Amino acid sequence: MKSDIRVCSAWREVHDRPVYSLTETCPECGADAENSAPAPFDPADPHGEYRRALKRRRR
Repeated sequence: MKSDIRVCSAWREVHDRPVYSLTETCPECGADAENSAPAPFDPADPHGEYRRALKRRRR
């Protein structure tokens, strides 16, 4: 699931604090906005399939 809330990609260089938005660009400086939430899992995880199967089995 991808978050709808985005943060300015250049906030460390341009702004004093993170600038959040729902659009594709920053409303203050016009830089691209990126997804603010980390991925829930790494798609390249070689053992992720087994970990998720164990989690489903324990329910």
